Amino acid sequence: MTTISTTSELAALCERLLTLPYVTVDTEFMRENTYYSKLCLIQVAGPDEAVAIDVLAPGLDLAPFLTLMSAERPLKVFHAARQDLEIFYHLIGRVPAPIFDTQVAAMVCGFGDSVGYETLVAKLAGARIDKSSRFTDWSRRPLSERQLHYALSDVVQLRTAYETLSHQVERTRRASWVEEEMAILTSPETYNIDPREVWRRFNLRNPRPRFLAILREVAAWREIEAQSRDLPRNRVLRDEILTEIASQSPANIEQLGRIRGIGRGLVESRRGEALLAAIAAGRSLPNDQCPSLPERQERPRGIAPTVELLRVLLKQKCEQHDVAPKLIASGDDLELIAMDDAAEVPALYGWRRDVFGNDAIALKHGKLALSIARGEIQVTPLQS
Repeated sequence: MTTISTTSELAALCERLLTLPYVTVDTEFMRENTYYSKLCLIQVAGPDEAVAIDVLAPGLDLAPFLTLMSAERPLKVFHAARQDLEIFYHLIGRVPAPIFDTQVAAMVCGFGDSVGYETLVAKLAGARIDKSSRFTDWSRRPLSERQLHYALSDVVQLRTAYETLSHQVERTRRASWVEEEMAILTSPETYNIDPREVWRRFNLRNPRPRFLAILREVAAWREIEAQSRDLPRNRVLRDEILTEIASQSPANIEQLGRIRGIGRGLVESRRGEALLAAIAAGRSLPNDQCPSLPERQERPRGIAPTVELLRVLLKQKCEQHDVAPKLIASGDDLELIAMDDAAEVPALYGWRRDVFGNDAIALKHGKLALSIARGEIQVTPLQS
């Protein structure tokens, strides 16, 4: 079992890896007490070797590996890549490329919605992953042989998963399907967080523009504060406290201190003054500049059966084409399609429209019939 802890060893490894067609990559990190993930270990494997890179080793310079991540060759293979890619994006200022995500490819190839790594490896490699070290504190040293074996097993088995899936994608001519999903993962917008847009993630019951204006400002304040102090958002202030602040709109320190969950340390500090300034900015914003939530379309009476028929059609089409339903349409998407033939949903564009969208519209307008024959759903075109 190989562990790299010096820059010279890492440079030699990356020189070898640069000649390969692909490498499998995984990371171990900690995020419980920080805003940004704390990278602790990188696992990488080529066809003939698997190595753990001790990121926390004294004096280790990650530059050779970061150069590898930015190089056009080799292909970088991950499973459920988003968190790993976010780490590298913040380290090198760009998303590693080219990449291949086996979770996405598995969905394209009919292995179900967001298939887990253990399940995929069991199906494709016939291997069982020992998860006994799943909750390891990866920042503590030394790492045991068992921990390193656990960490490396992911990239070792990922080789078989990648080779099998890539052949299946090629055989079924679905490379463009995978590439479309990869475009989302490789977009910098996926990892760039605009503090002034964070408020949209809240589960809101109060749609008043003034409330939203204050919430936008205080959520942006918290995001910047969490980033600058490298703390989890809720360690700065919890979501429910921010919504309470937006609702009460305190104008001074005394009023701010009355809100439950805000400590005196915050209220009486410069951070408290900055928070009050954010509240004031939201409170003073002109009415026509306050944000608003999109109006939720009323669900027409009697539309529920149409949605259920579309759901049956979606499952039938996904089984027929061996693709995960989640990749084509969500429940909300089906509702929108039921209400509008031109709904702005992925299912009505590109390959998804070919697989499902066209037939969904035809079913709505009575041009298709669903029936059961020999225990299976049948789709039958109807003459006008």
